[in-house]
Amino acid sequence: MSGPPADSGGCAGRIHSWDLSTGVDGPGTCFVLFTSGCPLRCLYCQNPDTWHMRDGRPASVDDVMTEIDKYRSFIEAAGGGVTLSGGEPLLQPRFTAGIFRRCKELGLHTALDTSGLLGAHADDALLADTDLVLLDIKSFDVGTYRRLTGGKLAPTLSFATRLNRLGVPVWIRYVLVPGWTDDEEAIDGLAAFLAGLDNVERVDVLPFHKLGAAKYDALGIPFPLRDTPVPDAALVARVRGQFRARGLRAD
Repeated sequence: MSGPPADSGGCAGRIHSWDLSTGVDGPGTCFVLFTSGCPLRCLYCQNPDTWHMRDGRPASVDDVMTEIDKYRSFIEAAGGGVTLSGGEPLLQPRFTAGIFRRCKELGLHTALDTSGLLGAHADDALLADTDLVLLDIKSFDVGTYRRLTGGKLAPTLSFATRLNRLGVPVWIRYVLVPGWTDDEEAIDGLAAFLAGLDNVERVDVLPFHKLGAAKYDALGIPFPLRDTPVPDAALVARVRGQFRARGLRAD
């Protein structure tokens, strides 16, 4: 797949915030940049404040790299790198590509946290500069996926197979929500699909939580899953076991 060249350092995007993270958003300690804007409306979303581009602040690739440079020695010593999250980074593919190009010029590890819905927006040049994709697969049941996210599952699966073809390493992220994403048959189907790929290094089963509920209150919008229980340890163990039964590493 071809596409436009990566952005110059002055290219502007819109960002929400940044943070440092260890062990969750990529290897080691990562500089995580949260971009603004997302095409999905996941019922369990913990960051509704990143949904709209207009709510972010403008920043150029140069601006982002200046911030990253402040922590470069630390993240390199900690075996980390730079992760673009959101929101959805592929809503701003040129901005994302520009940051990753600059990171690779500095020898920094790059990770892309994405739902895969806009995977077609990532050209091969961007993916060549991507060391790892954190791919969020919300459900393997088409109907559940639509009700849970408002989007379509097929583009994500297509992106997953493309990443496999290109040999880009993937960590799968699967949020476990009781009554929504705990169906045994759907999980078995996803596990079988992932086992057929050669680039899936691990599956992170992430128990649903409600830590973002206060953000909904602050924004004056309802949190759809406020009354949904968090998964208990037995359910988490069962789901991880289903992935492991297919030979996948599941944490």
